[in-house]
Amino acid sequence: MSKTILVFAESREGKLRQVALETLGAAQLIAKDGDSIRILVAGSNITEATSALAPYGAETVYTIEHDDLENYTPDAYAAAVQAAVSEANPDMVLFGHTAIGRDLAPLTAAAMNAGQISDVTAIEADGDEVSFTRPLYAGKAFEKRNFLSGPAVVTIRPNNIPVAKEPPGTGPANIVDLAYPAPSLRSVIKDVVRKTTGKIDLAEAKIVVSGGRGVKSADGFKPLEELADLLGGAVGASRGACDAGYCDYALQIGQTGKVVTPEIYIACGISGAIQHLAGMSQSRVIIAINKDPEAPIFKVADYGIVGDLFDVVPLLTEEFRKVLV
Repeated sequence: MSKTILVFAESREGKLRQVALETLGAAQLIAKDGDSIRILVAGSNITEATSALAPYGAETVYTIEHDDLENYTPDAYAAAVQAAVSEANPDMVLFGHTAIGRDLAPLTAAAMNAGQISDVTAIEADGDEVSFTRPLYAGKAFEKRNFLSGPAVVTIRPNNIPVAKEPPGTGPANIVDLAYPAPSLRSVIKDVVRKTTGKIDLAEAKIVVSGGRGVKSADGFKPLEELADLLGGAVGASRGACDAGYCDYALQIGQTGKVVTPEIYIACGISGAIQHLAGMSQSRVIIAINKDPEAPIFKVADYGIVGDLFDVVPLLTEEFRKVLV
């Protein structure tokens, strides 16, 4: 029996986010011959994002454009998603496991009377049987879950599912403009102040250079920022560094911060408390730099350097510059 999959393609300031293509990639893993993949793009300036999605083999791209959608608010975006759900009548709705996706997914599941599986890191599909893998206990264990019946809502963790592929021989998707249902908004965003130091979204970065209490001050992050800029990565931090006032909490990685799964994670002056490991232990390659050879971070690191980060990081930057510049 064929099914319809609706993908919420997240964008920011009119530009498509990387997680949108990963969520669409998840839909391609789930879909079999005869299934329909449809995409929703919502925002106030979405022409570029819509054009970027058109070649990826989806049957239809729904667009909802309105000034209420310039900044994220639950009421406005939930209404937009419900408009697309009413139009597509999907069997499954996919979101990125981002701040927006984590908020929208349960609202959508409740409205659809659907089951939900969150923070999916792997998908296995065999015909109509689809299983979803998600981490438990701060990444110490994993479980496989599936849906027995009825509609389903799933969130996909960034940097885990391959991005969507452009199917050969397919034409552009049918673009359908949907009317914005204009709900009664309980809150309105007047202004957004972004407190990030990097040009790359931390949750989507392929390389993360992170600092802990060992950076000793706000100025101690400067060598880390220089290395991250050279590698095209983002800067993160432990809660200890944030609590000490060395950086903004927007950079916090850990159980009470962001969860990241980059290709390379470089931990500088981070001891490796379990709360921090919960946010980065699934990184592909972990490199730890710490003066204490007994630091817990070395137990999860693929490579470890025992030394002062203020000596090691500039040396690494210098050597990388020789190769990359």
